[in-house]
Amino acid sequence: MAREQPRSGCAINAAVEVLGDAWSLIVLRDIVFGGRRHFRELLTRNDEGIASNILANRLRNLVEEGLLSRDDATRGQRAAYSLTEAGIQTVPVMVALGTWGMHHRATSHALSLRARILAESPDLVDDLIDELREIHLGIPRPAPERPLAFERLQHAFEAATERAGAWSSGSDVPEPATSNADV
Repeated sequence: MAREQPRSGCAINAAVEVLGDAWSLIVLRDIVFGGRRHFRELLTRNDEGIASNILANRLRNLVEEGLLSRDDATRGQRAAYSLTEAGIQTVPVMVALGTWGMHHRATSHALSLRARILAESPDLVDDLIDELREIHLGIPRPAPERPLAFERLQHAFEAATERAGAWSSGSDVPEPATSNADV
């Protein structure tokens, strides 16, 4: 159950109480970058191997904390999760964490490519946020004539992969676009 008030008035503490466990940002990452919106997708397509009870708990907490909403599924339908504005606003946090991870932790070059692209492209991050608002909140993108941010990210990833020669090396092979291990 969500706390009504954080333990202290510290903004970092308040954020860590919601996002600081081992799985919450990973679940959000899979929804943001992988487009996964159903429990089964989040469970079976998670690269880190989240357990079903942990996933259920994190989804419930993220809904209670206002980062996700859960639609009311009728009998025979799967419940879908959508990002709220607060959930969408975690994108810059994920980009910052990915950048920090690339610089201070052992990471795979191939699995860090998207994180690197986003860190170097603030306009792409802004467009991605607008696109997420359109997908999850129904708010039209302010510049619908622009190519989709997810497509631009994928094209940049493919170009960087070709430049790096990661495809032909046989090792450190990049994940397909639907994987989230690199952000």
